Amino acid sequence: MTGLCLAVGALTAKLAISSFTLAWTHSIEKIGWQEDYRVTPAGLVLDESRIQGSGAGMEPPEGAVLRGGWWHYRPNLPPLPRLTLARSRAVPDWRLCVAGTCRPLGAYLPDGEGEAASETPAVLYPCAAK
Repeated sequence: MTGLCLAVGALTAKLAISSFTLAWTHSIEKIGWQEDYRVTPAGLVLDESRIQGSGAGMEPPEGAVLRGGWWHYRPNLPPLPRLTLARSRAVPDWRLCVAGTCRPLGAYLPDGEGEAASETPAVLYPCAAK
């Protein structure tokens, strides 16, 4: 089964999941973002994106629909072999949501990372699940 691997430096976590939501708050505009992904052997497939408002350089794209305070749209991207996420202690960590439960990326890693964001980028990619 294909699952999701999360790597931060030398730490790696393997999650036996087939889909997830990546959530974060924009560091300047303080606007919520969410992206829904499917994990496939071909890569990470972005099914839907949502923006909770708009701001400088963050306008909802053409065709976006406002529902429940969020602009929903579907990016047209090929499967991504990996996602590299910049991280900073100056802002809250990215949140990885699985089956409706969201946790900071660091909470999924083995000892050493914990729930606090680090300056080390995180990489998400498909891998063989446990």
